Amino acid sequence: MINICPVQNSLKLIGGKWKISILYNLRTNPLRFGELRRLHSPITQQMLTKQLREMESDNLIARKVFEVIPPKVEYSLTDFGRSLLPIFDLLCQWSTEHEEFIEAIIEDKFIS
Repeated sequence: MINICPVQNSLKLIGGKWKISILYNLRTNPLRFGELRRLHSPITQQMLTKQLREMESDNLIARKVFEVIPPKVEYSLTDFGRSLLPIFDLLCQWSTEHEEFIEAIIEDKFIS
C-alpha cells in the first residue's frame, strides 16, 4: 500500500496559481470582487470567479451578499480558512529567510 503525504490533500484545496494569494489577501479583512481582481492582476474575471467558487465550496471562504443597489458582495475567510494563517506566516518567514536564494533560482529559470 502506498502512503499518501497529508500535504497532498491540503494542496488539493489550496493548490494552483491564485488560491494561496487570494486567501493571503483575505487574512485581515473582507474584500469585494473588484478589490480581489485588482490585487491579482492579470487574473481574468472568469478565473477569479472559478477560484472563489471552489474555495467557497471547500469552506475556505464565505461570500456575503448585501441587498443594496448596486449589488455588493464581500469575501472573507471562514474559521477553516483562518486556520491556514499560521502556515502562511511560516511560509512568509521561510521565504524571507531564503529570499536571495529563492530569487536567484527564479531568475535562473527565467533566463534559461
